[in-house]
Amino acid sequence: MTADDVRESATALAGRALGLPELSHARTVAAYVSVGSEPGTPALLDALRARGVHVLLPALLPDNDLDWGPYTGEESLAHVRHGGGRMTLLEPSGERLGPDAVTGADVVLLPGLAVDARGMRLGRGGGSYDRVLARLERAGAHPALVVLLYDTEVVERVPEEPHDHPVHAVVTPSGVRRFG
Repeated sequence: MTADDVRESATALAGRALGLPELSHARTVAAYVSVGSEPGTPALLDALRARGVHVLLPALLPDNDLDWGPYTGEESLAHVRHGGGRMTLLEPSGERLGPDAVTGADVVLLPGLAVDARGMRLGRGGGSYDRVLARLERAGAHPALVVLLYDTEVVERVPEEPHDHPVHAVVTPSGVRRFG
């Protein structure tokens, strides 16, 4: 994709996501800052904040679990190196709220590589979001689980492990698909 394609996709994705009833009514959204070739999230994060939504962003812990901190604008993000400097993420630079902070979210926006026709999400393999989903289940929390992807990343079937959980919806630049 060209840089223009990426920008246009991010704008379309934000518009589609903001139209979701789950996000329209959310008070707290656990999200993430896109990296590399992931569909862009900065415009969506800023739009949620402008609506008065409390946005939580992850901070990767040494064991690949996620801590959470508030997003208060682009200036609240810091570049953090992980894995011996192999990977750099934008993470909240302020207060840490703990791994359980995600259990108070009305919506959890999940990154992924693909989602299939059943709503099963293929992650990057680090297990960070598998831990988040397990934490939500243990806490009895039931936020809407939404994956942000490009249209070509919605596929017929992805591999599934016993601990995997289906998501409720996938948002792409061209639309929204909901799952049972």
